[in-house]
Amino acid sequence: MITSAQIRAARAALRMSSQELAARSGIAQRTIKRLEAMDGVPASHVSTLVALKTALEAAGVEFVGSPDDRPGIRVLATSRS
Repeated sequence: MITSAQIRAARAALRMSSQELAARSGIAQRTIKRLEAMDGVPASHVSTLVALKTALEAAGVEFVGSPDDRPGIRVLATSRS
């Protein structure tokens, strides 16, 4: 699963607003902000985290590591879909 820090980093790397991520993922903007404010793997439904991960990957981010072992991101594309 992904961590709150990875979600924040992915959005920042893509220069994507929480509003845009909400539109791309189908997750409410206030939920995204709440999840990003947590530490570690956010307390949420797995389906919510999968939707965020899928939307960020489609925009050009690869999630690396695991929550317990060097979690991070890698930008794969310079432009978003």
